[in-house]
Amino acid sequence: MNNSELVAIVSHDAGGAEILASYIAQNNIACRMVLEGPAINAFTRRLESVKTCTLAEALATCDWFLCGTSWQSDLEWRAIEQAQEAGKRVVAFLDHWVNYRERFVRNGIQHLPDEIWVGDADAEKLARDHFANISIQLTPNPYFIDMQRQIALLDVKNNSATRQGKTVLFVSENISDHARLRHDNERYWGYTEFDAIEYFFEHINALGERIEKVVIRPHPSDPLGKYKHIIDAHSGFAQLSDGNPLLNEIVESGIVVGCQSMAMVIGLLAQKKVVSCIPPGGPDCSLPQKSILHLRKLVDK
Repeated sequence: MNNSELVAIVSHDAGGAEILASYIAQNNIACRMVLEGPAINAFTRRLESVKTCTLAEALATCDWFLCGTSWQSDLEWRAIEQAQEAGKRVVAFLDHWVNYRERFVRNGIQHLPDEIWVGDADAEKLARDHFANISIQLTPNPYFIDMQRQIALLDVKNNSATRQGKTVLFVSENISDHARLRHDNERYWGYTEFDAIEYFFEHINALGERIEKVVIRPHPSDPLGKYKHIIDAHSGFAQLSDGNPLLNEIVESGIVVGCQSMAMVIGLLAQKKVVSCIPPGGPDCSLPQKSILHLRKLVDK
């Protein structure tokens, strides 16, 4: 990367935004930011100064593009198309380990970047399997680097010793909206986020821990009140997240539960017990980390 070049950062969804915001902060790169949706909060939280511009302005002024990927928006997809039409190089930084192909397709039309960056060896292998004709670069996940630094400052080991097994942090995912948007069927993957959370509460004893409370952390794309009926059904035991930073809530928990959320991987970095609660009828958890436990297997023991 030429430090004299001006980079356009394009991001909408939270997962990619966390990676790109950390990358900018760690490398102090000169950039213009085209941000929408949850990405605005992610960048504002990580960077001291966030000034946004339109995609048209970025196309007119920037030398190359570094994009996230989204399921909620076609922002990055449009940026790839328009930047390449303008003769500018486009790099996409992939977050997570799922749905690599569909990130670049809208209405049956595919726009692939010139280069793909991934944050770990598992993602690199998946990307090479999916995109044989695109340059793949392994760039150690900058968001994970940030998380590890913060974990050290928060003294996670001491917290774990006093809180292990007492509080469960349930990290929700907007599975039904994603499936509806991409496949016109909210049960495309065989389950919804509500199936998963109900399966978790039904089999919570399979965790083998004394649980005092369950904190439900909504996905950034969830509407207000989405899980009110779940919390009401488990009054006094389940409660809604108070909106503190993700890492703080992970540190204050003993167990992190979700389906296949990136937050579960952060839980592993924080040395927490991490459990996937994808219910029967759903696919296997796609997260490659072998230390993740699977509630279906715990129930079957």
